[in-house]
Amino acid sequence: MITVKQMLEEKGHQVWTISPEATVYEALKIMADKGIGALIVVENDQVVGVISERDYARKVVLKGKSSLDTPVKEIMSTQVYFVDPNCTAEECMALMTEKRIRHLPVIQENKLIGVISIGDVVKSIITSQKITIEHLQNYIMGKYQ
Repeated sequence: MITVKQMLEEKGHQVWTISPEATVYEALKIMADKGIGALIVVENDQVVGVISERDYARKVVLKGKSSLDTPVKEIMSTQVYFVDPNCTAEECMALMTEKRIRHLPVIQENKLIGVISIGDVVKSIITSQKITIEHLQNYIMGKYQ
């Protein structure tokens, strides 16, 4: 089974963060510039939330607020679920499905070391399944004799 550690080794450990005091506009600008869908909200080196494009759409646009003067802390998701590097892709998928989330910060020894997205998890599960299928085909065709 593929682990979070393996996923991070492939995609990298880059984490984009923002302060809860920053404006939603600043958060959107970073997300657009980096081509990402969420930022981890950090205060005093502690994860305090996650802000996503979905938060913006539902909590700013639909409520008639302005992204220029709305602070991140007003719309961020404060219930943050974490994983550690030893979690499997299947465990991440189960947590993401159950909690209806798309991003999981990765914490090791109380330090933020990466972020796993639903896309990362799906990609790793598909890769794992392809390997299993290939092994089964080789077994069936007698290539292991």
